[in-house]
Amino acid sequence: MSSRRPALSTPWPAGAATSVGSLPGEDPYAALRVVLEECPELPFLPELPARGPGAELIGRGAALLADLAADLQPSGWRLVDRPGLDSRRARDLLARDLDAAEEVLAGYSGPLKVQAAGPWTLAAGVELTRGDKALADSGACRDLAESLAEGLRRQVAEIGRRIPGATVLAQLDEPSLPAVLAGRVPTASGFGALPAVDAHVAESVLSVVLATVGAYGLVHCCARDVPLGLLQRSGARALSLDVALLSPVDDDLVGAAVEAGTCLLLGVVPGTDDSLPDLAATVAPVRRMWRRLGLPPELLAPAVVLTPSCGLAGASPAYVHAALARCREAGRVLLEDPEGSVG
Repeated sequence: MSSRRPALSTPWPAGAATSVGSLPGEDPYAALRVVLEECPELPFLPELPARGPGAELIGRGAALLADLAADLQPSGWRLVDRPGLDSRRARDLLARDLDAAEEVLAGYSGPLKVQAAGPWTLAAGVELTRGDKALADSGACRDLAESLAEGLRRQVAEIGRRIPGATVLAQLDEPSLPAVLAGRVPTASGFGALPAVDAHVAESVLSVVLATVGAYGLVHCCARDVPLGLLQRSGARALSLDVALLSPVDDDLVGAAVEAGTCLLLGVVPGTDDSLPDLAATVAPVRRMWRRLGLPPELLAPAVVLTPSCGLAGASPAYVHAALARCREAGRVLLEDPEGSVG
């Protein structure tokens, strides 16, 4: 791996920590106060799936769609001709979250991360008006992606209006992307799988969404077989990954991404109640990976943000505080001692 210095430009300070996006509970005001307490250098607009339909990943993505509507059916979210009760509820929840952000973050200046289902995860989770998942129809996939991109662009602009000091980061959550590329997404009947999407097509659609949103774009995928090269080429400024799922086999792609100026948000603690690794064990896999990449130690903290490995919606409030505090402490350690020469 080359030792040349990557040209990194980040809206967060070196050594920052954050979370993937979801938290437990139903109160957006309380959740935002937790975010500001535990992730002050890179806060995020939390998702609260415990509120029910419309607050979870796919329903929230449906609420963002511009000039398209989806309603909840027994089989899941489905595109419909006009908004129904569930669609209106999902959009109302999103509006309440923006109201809470405007109040709790009044006067805030700095980076603020928002999250949304990515175009391929949304296409794998939303059904067509009649028939199978949107993923089964290439034209529907593009329409859905364009609608999502425009809706997310509007949300970013609205946050900028309400919180003028915020530099908005737009995170696309793509947990289904590896399955989309491998042809592992089940049909509506469950007896088969939809055809794999060509990697060039997947990259092109992601590129359009990231470019349309007009914010600092990043992509999160906590599944195995993350298509690292595809994500980096799509124009993502940062990749959010579970460090435990990265191996030496991935080093060339990870190193190439960092050398091209792509930052990493690395999951280093479990996302559900578990025994937290101690501080040394939390930073160890990140240091090991960085040594394998052969990149300068002083670039570790600027290039890497520490997070839990996935969303925290299923965790207890006490664990949320402990996990985010551990990420914050570990980020400080990597900033002050990237090579592990102390302790």
